[in-house]
Amino acid sequence: MKSETFRRRRQLLALVPGLALASALAGCGEEARSTLPALPFTQLDGGRHQLGDLKGQVMVINFWATSCSTCVKEMPELVATHERFKARGLETLAIAMEYDPPAYVAQFAQSRQLPFRVAIDHDGRLAQSFGPVQFTPTTFVVNRRGEVVKRYVGEPDFKALHQLLDKLLSETA
Repeated sequence: MKSETFRRRRQLLALVPGLALASALAGCGEEARSTLPALPFTQLDGGRHQLGDLKGQVMVINFWATSCSTCVKEMPELVATHERFKARGLETLAIAMEYDPPAYVAQFAQSRQLPFRVAIDHDGRLAQSFGPVQFTPTTFVVNRRGEVVKRYVGEPDFKALHQLLDKLLSETA
């Protein structure tokens, strides 16, 4: 069923490439002030958490897929960003889309030794709660108050992302 849904989405996007691109660009770098949803997630290591439990930390939440070439390309930059800011309290969460086979996600995370939390959106509720997420990669930046302050659709401008993280990590809650 999930693979059928994925196949249909790809067919639709192939039929209307202009619409898909316009939709993707419409949210590119968009400012948002929504609150982090308090949904549960399970990490690849089996740890169970609530997104709301991460409030109080600056976060980068990246929705991605192993089948997404841009996601794979940007992952080393995401790792470097995490490494650069983790000592200052940055929390990074990579959420694989529901159509991504769990074995592929686990293999990807292990082979690249991803140093941050990795979860799979098994039922699509996490992606739905963020707007919904329809394109990968989509990255959200969350401040210490649990507010989504930035959304990137596609690969972020990492220089601008680093400036934003530097600013947010310097602020108090």
